[in-house]
Amino acid sequence: MAYKEIDMKMLEMAADVLKVLAHPHRLKIVELLMHGRLSVGEIAARITLAPNAVSQHLNQMKAHGILDVQREGRTAYYFVINPNAENVIKCITEHGCGK
Repeated sequence: MAYKEIDMKMLEMAADVLKVLAHPHRLKIVELLMHGRLSVGEIAARITLAPNAVSQHLNQMKAHGILDVQREGRTAYYFVINPNAENVIKCITEHGCGK
């Protein structure tokens, strides 16, 4: 099978997603959301971070197409829509940080 170079546009898109995910709280949020949708309050309680800080992380990931939100009444539930974000978590789980 012949080697096929990755298109520069695809690498730029991947780098943008990786930049957004390159924060421990954002990685933890994606990990939690891989198991189902959660509200800001539920996420804040699980990672012991202020709800306004969680909201900022969620908004940044939503703006980059990693997450989406579904509203039910006054509560917003977030969930992962970019499978590549889940792949990053799986890679961390399977391979660690080079240890």
